[in-house]
Amino acid sequence: MKEPLEIKIAKQSVSKSPAPVETAHRIITLLPSATEIVCALGLQDQLVGITHECNYPTSIVDRPIVTRSTIQKGLSSLEIDLNVRDHLDDNTALYSIDQALMAELEPTVIVTQALCDVCAVAESEVKAVIEKLNLKPRLLNLEPMSLNDVFDTILMVGEACGVDTRAEQLVEKGRQTIAAVQQRRSKLINKPKVAFLEWIDPPFNAGHWTPEIIELAGGIDCLGNKHQPSRTISYEEIQAASPDVMVVALCGFDEQRASMDMGILKSNLDWASLPCVKNDRVHVVDGNAYFSRSGPRLIDSLLIMEAILWP
Repeated sequence: MKEPLEIKIAKQSVSKSPAPVETAHRIITLLPSATEIVCALGLQDQLVGITHECNYPTSIVDRPIVTRSTIQKGLSSLEIDLNVRDHLDDNTALYSIDQALMAELEPTVIVTQALCDVCAVAESEVKAVIEKLNLKPRLLNLEPMSLNDVFDTILMVGEACGVDTRAEQLVEKGRQTIAAVQQRRSKLINKPKVAFLEWIDPPFNAGHWTPEIIELAGGIDCLGNKHQPSRTISYEEIQAASPDVMVVALCGFDEQRASMDMGILKSNLDWASLPCVKNDRVHVVDGNAYFSRSGPRLIDSLLIMEAILWP
C-alpha cells in the first residue's frame, strides 16, 4: 500500500477580512461544508457558531460550538456503524443542538442540510429548535447530490448573505478547473477501473458527487452510485470488480485513522490477487478534508483524483 498521498493544492485564502457588505449577518453553520462555503465567500467575520466537527479553515475553531454528537469517541469502525444504524432504526437523533447557546447567539442565518442524517443535525430538529426559541433566522437547507448542486448551494449562500458576486466568482473558478481537467482527460483510452471506499467495516461505496469526480478525472467507477447516496456493499463485490486503482477516503477519518482499518480490508479480500495491489495503486486519502465535504474543496478533490489516476 502506498503511503498517504501528498498533493500540494493551492489553498484559497480565507483569513483576510471580508470586503464590507450592505448587511451584516450573524451566521451559524450546522455542517462543516457550510462553514467552508461561508469562509470561502469572505464571511468569516460574520460566522458566530459552528459544529463540533468544523475544523477548516483553522482560524474558525475558536467559534462557539452549538452541536454535539451522541456517538462516543474511541469506537471501532464497526461499532460506529452499528451505533449509527441503531439510532436511525430507533429514529433517535445522532446530534443535538445547544439550545441555550443558539438563543444567545441570535443568528440571522442558519445553514443546515437535509441530505444525510448521519452527516449533521437533522433539518427537522433544527426547525424544532428555531420554533421553540422563537428565533427568526433565514434557514438555508443544503442537499447537493452532484457538483452542479454544490455550486448551486454556494450561490444560495451567497445570495442569502448579500455576496452574490463573490459566489459567482467562486463557482466560475471551480467550473474553469473542471473544464481544464475534462480537456486533459476526456479523450483517454484504457481508463482505469476505480474502487472508491467511503468506509471499510462494513464497506461502503462512493455516492453523490464522487463517481462524477472519478469520471471527470479519467477513471471508471466500478462500485459507486452516481448522484445517489452511498450504500453498504460486500467484500465480494470489491473482489469481483477487480479494480485497477483503489482509493480509501473514509468519511470523517484522516489518512492516519483510515490506515488503521486497512488490515480489516486485507483480511476480508484475496488482497494479493487484486490488480490495484499488484501494481501498487492503493491510495489512502484524507476523507475528512476531501471528497466527503460538499464545499469548495471538492475541486481540490478532483485534482487529487486526477493525480492518483495519472501520476
